[in-house]
Amino acid sequence: MPTNNTPIQQSYPKRHLLAASGIAALLCLSLLVYPSREVEAKKTFINIELEEQTAEQVTQALTAEDSQLAVTASETDSAIIHSPQAQADSNPDAETHAFEYTKNLTVNKGDTLSVLFVKAGLDNAVLHKILATNKEAKRFTHLKIGQTLTFEFDEEQSLQALSSKISPLETIYLEKQAETNDFAFRKDVAATQTSEKYAQGTVEGALFSATKKSGLPYSLALDMANIFGYDIDFAQDLRTGDEFELVYEEKTVDGKTIGTGNILSARFTNRGKVYTAIRYTDKQGNTNYYDADGASLRKAFIRTPVDFARISSRFSNGRKHPILNKIRAHKGVDYAAPRGTPIKAAGDGRVTLAGRKGGYGNTVVIKHGQRYQTLYAHMQGFAKGVRAGSTVKQGQIIGYIGTTGLSTGPHLHYEFQVNGVHVDPLSQKLPTADPIHASEKQRFFQQSKPLLAKLDQHKATQLALNAQ
Repeated sequence: MPTNNTPIQQSYPKRHLLAASGIAALLCLSLLVYPSREVEAKKTFINIELEEQTAEQVTQALTAEDSQLAVTASETDSAIIHSPQAQADSNPDAETHAFEYTKNLTVNKGDTLSVLFVKAGLDNAVLHKILATNKEAKRFTHLKIGQTLTFEFDEEQSLQALSSKISPLETIYLEKQAETNDFAFRKDVAATQTSEKYAQGTVEGALFSATKKSGLPYSLALDMANIFGYDIDFAQDLRTGDEFELVYEEKTVDGKTIGTGNILSARFTNRGKVYTAIRYTDKQGNTNYYDADGASLRKAFIRTPVDFARISSRFSNGRKHPILNKIRAHKGVDYAAPRGTPIKAAGDGRVTLAGRKGGYGNTVVIKHGQRYQTLYAHMQGFAKGVRAGSTVKQGQIIGYIGTTGLSTGPHLHYEFQVNGVHVDPLSQKLPTADPIHASEKQRFFQQSKPLLAKLDQHKATQLALNAQ
């Protein structure tokens, strides 16, 4: 008999030990053949109480646990297979398929063509080669904020084409030629449709306010002022209640309005006097505006060399000079306008001076034939190409308003001489251009009568609508 201090060793039947050994072997085998190395091995705890559980019950428990492990492994493998990294590992071409073969880049403030090439993933050596081999490619360097450039690549990520829509009508392209690997330039110009439109309005203040209210763009208002500018001084002659009406060209692409064309006919009523303009192109291709009788509206000189400027000082023989503070003849007219406002040549002629002239500051002097000469003073600067000896056309921009010389503020000092004598350009009767040649008159009337009839018809319709 064992004593009380001797531990009692528990013994099990031999068949129980054999069953336990078999279960342990099965467990080890299931771990060895586990379906994925990615699944973390789990410890399986089986409470072996052989006195209370039979070997068959233990085996059933082990089978259930092994089934659960198999389900977990299957779910884990499925997650791995469907993960992006797994797909990339199984598909070495996945990165190639993600490359953008077409890249659209929008020009932002400060962007240059060089910057956009870098954004597109291109070396600037490509850009320099393109610009060096194709002169027309430089059109792509004239970028505007909001403009879009489209880069197109091939499978080797090499640039194949570059394009950009620079206007509603025009798109430019650079395309790689397979034979030479050089880039060729081309442009596409959309086909436009032209139709005739009518507009009319009443002046209540400034001309631009009236034309804007009538739905006319700034460019047409400026054209109308230039057409009638020989007879009407739009800086001082406008009055409330003056009226205008015109038939003009409207240009569309696929039904969408993209701009306007020429004024075909127009009427302007100023201070009760009606002025009429008809656009006519003669057999030699020369285009001008004429009145209903065929007399040219064009004069040898325009009335004012600055559009819509305010007259700040008139021609006078006894004006007190604002800087010299003494009575001094003012042999011209001053037009006040913002600094940088364009100044136009009053007529065709040759520039005899484009430079500094004492108190006049930056000055341009133009000789018009033998009798006439005009002077433009206090300029901020001169237009490109305007220099002594150059020729200019009527309406051509020759400089910009400034405040150089003896000037208290930005304005143009304009002088007009006839046979060397200063005259008031506002009161001087200006010589007109030649009327339509007799051989052209019949053709002119054939074209002008329908245009005038359209003005009358539209006006009658408008009056009828207003009367309702």
